[in-house]
Amino acid sequence: MQQSDGVAWGITESVGRIVLKRHEYANTLSHAASQALIQAINSVLDQQPRVVLLAAEGKIFCAGGDIAEFAAAGPALADLVDDILEPLHPALYRLATAPMPVISVLNGPIGGAGIGLALCADFVLAAQSVKLRTGYAALGLSPDLGASYFLARRVGAIRAQQWLMLSQTISAQDCLTHGVVDALYPEDELTQAAEDLATRLSQSARASLTSIKTLCSGLPARDLHTHLQLEHQFLTACARRTDAQEGIHAFFERRAPRFTGN
Repeated sequence: MQQSDGVAWGITESVGRIVLKRHEYANTLSHAASQALIQAINSVLDQQPRVVLLAAEGKIFCAGGDIAEFAAAGPALADLVDDILEPLHPALYRLATAPMPVISVLNGPIGGAGIGLALCADFVLAAQSVKLRTGYAALGLSPDLGASYFLARRVGAIRAQQWLMLSQTISAQDCLTHGVVDALYPEDELTQAAEDLATRLSQSARASLTSIKTLCSGLPARDLHTHLQLEHQFLTACARRTDAQEGIHAFFERRAPRFTGN
């Protein structure tokens, strides 16, 4: 694993891993940590793993931006924010739209920019200690890193707006009930659950998962006619692959398929 400024990353067994390691600072995204996160995202995605797993050390997944750094910036706060977000947002976009499944593993509370980082994933697994607190309005700020977008995508625009405006703390059970997270696990079971899911996805047909992600992520903006054309295009392309032949043979032979990515 490579490491820089509180972020570690690497590829093991076709699973890309990005780990926040500033646990002594609640894994906040300082200017330096943001630069390291950009490097981590680009390095991992450039290697085209079959799955990306996003996790953090400590008891808090990510509390958002580094408020101490914000305070130190004083009147230059806007310049600091601009310097952080101008390169970070494109990297976040690349991660959110990556062709392979992305899994986030929330080992504790999330807040501010941590919400966008956590919820840009396709699968969000959380410990029972997870909590959500937006915090932006309490600081007189507005959302970043897609926090408003990804939260609204999961809980609905009106509920997301209310939560963001009130900066209220949302409990683990409410996070599960409203779809912020996909599953809750005891602390000592979370890591294994995430590893099991990553392994399962890494053994799937790459083109199949990419097609599914592209089809679903484009809704509801895409009209039915365009969507059906895209389904036709993707299914034809998948059918040309040897993975499709393997999947069909495995079905009739009543065994697990052995996909190779071809």
